[in-house]
Formats: sequence, structure tokens, C-alpha cells
Amino acid sequence: GMNQTLVTEFTILGFLEPPRMRALLFLGFLGLYLAALTGNLLIVVAISTSPALHTPMYFFLANLAAVDILCTSTILPKLLGSMGAGRTISYGGCMAQLFFFTWSMGAELLLFSAMAYDRFVAICQPLHYGARMGSRACALLAVAVWAISLTNTSVNTSLMLRLPLCKSGVVEHFFCEIPPLLRLSCAPTRLNEVMAFTADVFLAIGNFSVTVLSYGCIIASIVRMRSAAGKRKAFSTCSSHLLVVTLYYSTVIYTYIRPASSYSLRKDKVVSIIYTSVAPTLNPLIYTLRNKDVKVALRRLLCCC
Repeated sequence: GMNQTLVTEFTILGFLEPPRMRALLFLGFLGLYLAALTGNLLIVVAISTSPALHTPMYFFLANLAAVDILCTSTILPKLLGSMGAGRTISYGGCMAQLFFFTWSMGAELLLFSAMAYDRFVAICQPLHYGARMGSRACALLAVAVWAISLTNTSVNTSLMLRLPLCKSGVVEHFFCEIPPLLRLSCAPTRLNEVMAFTADVFLAIGNFSVTVLSYGCIIASIVRMRSAAGKRKAFSTCSSHLLVVTLYYSTVIYTYIRPASSYSLRKDKVVSIIYTSVAPTLNPLIYTLRNKDVKVALRRLLCCC
């Protein structure tokens, strides 16, 4: 029956680190967060202030940087706080974390597809690029990315709000995410698992397929190029994209495609660190450090302020 007490606040187990490791972990995550924040903010500012970067590819990169700021800011400040002070989070705070994290994750996956499609048209159908990827098409794509991911997180979060979470107040994870929260429910979680799985199939596997197909066509058309210099340039943009995408997809698909019951804190924490903290920090580095135009814009930005 419903005589069990509902949880009003949760204890986030975090990393169960020995005290001597805590300072090291704290500094590591602080470094990741500052790097993610600085790198992604610089990208947004550099792209929006340089007319040379007002092209579809950079427009989507700026969106990706915004998503990465949302993702890391949802998780890392709270994580850093819990390492220093208390490990508790209120029910509302936990649901907010779930909502914004799931939003940023969906947006990230959809943006990977938009970016892959953009490169596909640019490299495989260059004559149609102006017509296909005009500013209106890009704006619509971006709106679709944010709206679809918002719908997905709204559905999954409201399904979570319906569940009586009363088994214990302990979240065996370092933030509030769907799989570890489902384990605290006293009611059947079948619908939640089906919806999370469906979202994963559409968002993760669907976008992964679009991305891989796009890059397949791109690589095929690079191989057919006559000039060695052109080949190198195209390969270097695409290899960096593929690196980011593979890192992110493999970890997300791994976490969400399995039933919630098989989630284990010890095994799966490292995987979660990759898509919540490492990937958002690497994105700006991988996409920009290998990119002349962005480097020029950043140099201009940092010299003049």
C-alpha cells in the first residue's frame, strides 16, 4: 500500500571515494567544469561576433557549445558542492537535474545529426549547399533540435514525477538520472523503462545511424577526390567529428539501452563521467583546435578585450 513514506530528499552517493582521494577528485572535476565552461563560452562568443563564422557549420557548433554549458552546469556544480558539504539534494532539485540533463542529452544527439547532415551536403552535394542550408533551414533545424529534446525530457520527467519513490532515499550515482532513480520506485516502472528505451532507440540509435550514414557518404566522396590537399582537409574535419560522436554515442547507448535493474554504480560511473563531463569539455577542444577559422576568431577576440 501507500503507507510507505515518500522520499522528500535524496542522498547522492557520488563516488564513495576515500577521503584522501576527495581533494584530487574535487580538483579534477573543478578543472573539467572550468574548462568546459570557458571553452564553450569562448566558442559561443567567437562565433557570434565573427561574421566570417556565420555559416551553418559554426551555427550548429555554437548550439552544441550552448548544450554543453547546460549539461555540465546541471551536474558539475552540484557534484562539487556535494564533495565539499552535504550529499543531499531535494526532490525538486533532483527532478530539475533530471529534466535539464535529459534535455541537454537529447539536444546533443540531435545536433550531431544536424552537423553530420550539414557536412554531408557540403561535401557530397556542394552545388546544392546554398539552397539546402540557407539561414531559414538552419534556424528550423535548430528549433527542431531544441523542441524535440524538450518534448522528450518533458515526457520522461513527468513519468518520473508520477512514481512514488520510497524504497530508500539513496541515489546510487553522482547525479539524478533515469536508471538509478527507477530503482527507488515502489510502483512498477515498466512504462518508464519502455519510454526511456524508446527515446534511446529514436534519439541515440536513430541519430547514430543518420550520423554514420552521412559520414559514410562523406568518406566515400573524399576517397574519390583528386587533390591530396583537399583529401587531407576534409579528412581532418571529419575525423575529429567522428571521434566526438563515437565517444558520446557509445556511452549513452550503453547506459540507456539496458534495463534499469542492471545499472550498477561501480561499473557505470566511469561511463557516465564520459558523457556528462569529459565529452562536453572535449567538444570545444576537438572542434576548434583543429580549425583555422575558429583559431583566428579566438585570437581576435582575446586580443581585443
